[in-house]
Parts: sequence; structure tokens; C-alpha cells
Amino acid sequence: MISVNEFRTGLTIEVDGGIWRVMDFQHVKPGKGAAFVRSKLRNLRTGAIQEKTFRAGEKVGKAQIDNRRMNYLYANGDQHVFMDNESYDQIELPATTIEYELKFLKENMEVHIIMYQGETIGIELPNTVELEVTDTEPGIKGDTASGGSKPATLETGLIVQVPFFVNQGDRLIVNTSDGSYVSRA
Repeated sequence: MISVNEFRTGLTIEVDGGIWRVMDFQHVKPGKGAAFVRSKLRNLRTGAIQEKTFRAGEKVGKAQIDNRRMNYLYANGDQHVFMDNESYDQIELPATTIEYELKFLKENMEVHIIMYQGETIGIELPNTVELEVTDTEPGIKGDTASGGSKPATLETGLIVQVPFFVNQGDRLIVNTSDGSYVSRA
């Protein structure tokens, strides 16, 4: 058990039968009444985000999460195959489990598989990924870097708003947390 006073970003906890990762938290000590901790939690099984308030000093269960480095190999129908980098064991995850992450995955990409008591919960992507533009409108002479944006389809099917100077075939760095354009690679 862990006290909510010890919360930190990235901590995994067990609350109400679910496994949650602390995304954000704030200790609040009002002038009148008892102190409390306001937190923003993400369910590791469903991906749902919930805001929850705990009384100061309240105890919650700490979830022991294992992260295993694996490479994404290929899609086999509705299953996606990952291989452990050390033991070469392979696991399959259904597309419904990693629906959001599929927008950023490409073959031979290294990811972290999140496991809880032998159960595979999902995957953790790097903060940014490098993807190639497969389709976008050509840039027009006179367009500036700060002049606006246009949609671009990337090699994984993800559609991102990019500056006008980005052309088909360019390699872009994309933020995996919100799917936004960061820069050209």
C-alpha cells in the first residue's frame, strides 16, 4: 500500500479494481477543511482518463508493472505480433487493445510492453516517432513556415496537420501523446 501523499507522475496504482497510471496530481490544502489530493489517472486496460480526488493520507494499492522491451514484427489479420529482444519469445495483441498506438507503429520499431501479473495490458510508445509522408498537397511557392497548415497522410495512415513547406516523401517527427507534428527529421 502507498499513501496518496507519495503520488508522483508515472506511478501505477490499483483503485476500484482497475490499474491506473498517475498522469498528474496536485496536493490541495484549503484554508477550511481537510487537505486532499486531486489526481488525473489513466486506466491501463481501457485507456480511459478519469479525475479522482483522495483524502490526504488515504492508502491505495501499488500495482507492480513490468515493462519488457519488444520489437513490433507484423500484423497477422487482427493480431499484431511482438518479439522479446532478449528471449525471442513472441506475443500477439489484438488490434482493439492497441488501437491508438497502431497509428504510430511500423515494422521493427522498439516499444515497451506493459505487463501486470502475467497479463499483457498494452504498449508504451517512445515520446516521438519518425514517419514518412505518403500523401499531401504540394507546397506552393510563397508559402511560409508560419503561414498555416495542411493535412498530410503518413506511412501508418495517421493524418497530421503540417506546415505548407512539407512535401510528399519528407520524414517527419511526430509526438505520440497527441499525434501532432513536431519537425522534419
